[in-house]
Amino acid sequence: MRISPTSSRRAKPEPTIALINIVFLMLIFFIVAAQIAPPLEGELNLVSTADLDNREPPDALVVMPDGLMKYRGALVTPAHYFTIKQESAPDDLKAIRLVPDRELSAVKLIEIGTELRSLGAEKIMLVTEQGLAQ
Repeated sequence: MRISPTSSRRAKPEPTIALINIVFLMLIFFIVAAQIAPPLEGELNLVSTADLDNREPPDALVVMPDGLMKYRGALVTPAHYFTIKQESAPDDLKAIRLVPDRELSAVKLIEIGTELRSLGAEKIMLVTEQGLAQ
């Protein structure tokens, strides 16, 4: 009778090579990703806008959360806005600055943009807030 030795069996090695490969690829990814955006100059100090009041540009059409539009503090419609702009600065009608409220729905914003295009706007620029992580 033959008895097979159970104590001399080797345990299966764990697949550590796959784990090492994944960690190495993650390291390469983060090294490459860090090089995409060049760092700011060491002597550069960014402007702090935390204490500034939020104000729209002077000739911008402001869109409130409910879709109402204001130009220089007065309620206007897109057609009324175009009439005012044609009288004051007809050359500025090709590019319109639009300041939408954060709570304005995208559907309403597209409707307003379509209406402005139909009235003759060639370029509509959305004025937004930009922030840097500190």
